[in-house]
Amino acid sequence: MNTLSNMIKVAVVGGEGIGPEVTDQSHRILKWFSARRGVPVSLREAQYGLIPYLATGKVLPDDTVEAMEEADAILWGATGGPETTEVPAAARKAGSLLSLRSKYDLYANLRPIVASPALADSAPLKASVLKDVDFIIIRELTSGIYFGEPRGIETLPDGQRRGFNTQQYTTSQIRRVARTAFELARTRKGRVCSVDKANVLETSVLWREEVTALHQAEFSDVELTHLYVDNAAMQIVRAPSQFDVMVTCNIFGDILSDCAAMASGSLGMLPSVSLGPPDRLGRRKALYEPVHGSAPDIAGKGIANPLGSILSVAMMLRITLNRPDDAVLLEKAVDAALAGGARTADIAEPGARKLSTQEMGDAVLNALDKVAGKEREHA
Repeated sequence: MNTLSNMIKVAVVGGEGIGPEVTDQSHRILKWFSARRGVPVSLREAQYGLIPYLATGKVLPDDTVEAMEEADAILWGATGGPETTEVPAAARKAGSLLSLRSKYDLYANLRPIVASPALADSAPLKASVLKDVDFIIIRELTSGIYFGEPRGIETLPDGQRRGFNTQQYTTSQIRRVARTAFELARTRKGRVCSVDKANVLETSVLWREEVTALHQAEFSDVELTHLYVDNAAMQIVRAPSQFDVMVTCNIFGDILSDCAAMASGSLGMLPSVSLGPPDRLGRRKALYEPVHGSAPDIAGKGIANPLGSILSVAMMLRITLNRPDDAVLLEKAVDAALAGGARTADIAEPGARKLSTQEMGDAVLNALDKVAGKEREHA
C-alpha cells in the first residue's frame, strides 16, 4: 500500500459466493473516485475463503490479516457458500466474520434504509407506504446472544438434547451504541427509537433503563421513544417513514434490518458499516459491506445486485474518507441509474430488462460521469 500519510488505506476482500462479483463493482467505483475526484485512497486486494484455505490452510490467510490490520477501512464482500463443507469447522470459526467483529471491536453496525422512488413498482410494499422513507438501523454488533456464554448443546439425563444460548449486556456495552445513535440523530432529524423486549427480557429492561439514563444525562435535545421489537417489526412495514434512527441489540437488529429491506426494494440494495471505538485521533476502524449474504444459489451467474456494495462505498466516502460531497455524488448516480431503468433481477419489474452485475456497475459509472459533468457545468 502507499505509505503516504494522507492516503486512506482500504483492504478489498471479496470473500465467497457472490461477494467477489459485487465487490468487483464497488472496487471499480472506488477507483473512479481516486482517478476522477482525487480521493486519497490506496487499495489492496486480499482473499478470503476456500481458495486461500486450500493454499494456506486458513480461510483468513496471513496476507489478508496484514492487509486488514494496516487498513483504515475494509471493503468486505460476503462469507459462506457450498464450499463451507470443505473447510473444517475450526478453521471456518477462526476466520469468521464474527471473530473479525470481536477482534476489531466493531460494536456499532449502521444500516441505512432508503426507499428509491424509481423502485416503487417493483418494491414489495405500496408506494404510499414508502414515501419519504429514510432511516438508519444501528445494531449492537459485538455482544448479546451471538457472543454470550455459556452456549452449546447437551444431552440431559433423560436422553433429551437441549440447546442453550446466553443473552447478556452490560451498562457500557449498551451506552456506547446508544451514544452512537444519539450523536447520529443530531446530524439528521433528531429522533431515536430504541427497540427492546423489556416486557419479557431482563436484558431489555437494563437496555431501556440505560438508554433512558444516557438520554436524560447527555442527549435531552434528541427525541427518544421506545418500541417492543414485535411492534417495531410491524411498524417498519406499516409506516417506515416515521423512523429516523433506530437502535437495538444484536439479534433484534439482525432481524429488523432484513425486514426493513422490504422498504428499499430488495436485500441487495442495503449497504452497511460496522464501526469500532474512536482512537486518540478520533479515527474508527470500519468494515463496509452489503447486508446480503453469499447467496450461493446465484454465485458465479453474474446476476447479483451490486448496489448494496456500491452504496457501502458511499458510506465509506462519508465516514472514513470524510468526503460527504463525493458520497452525495455517488448516491445521486445510483438514483440516476435506477431512474434510467437500470435493474438487476431482484429489483426488476415484470417485463423489464435485467442487467448483469457488471452492467449495473457500468450503469452507475456512466451515471457518475454524467452527474459529475453537470456539477462542473454549474460550478
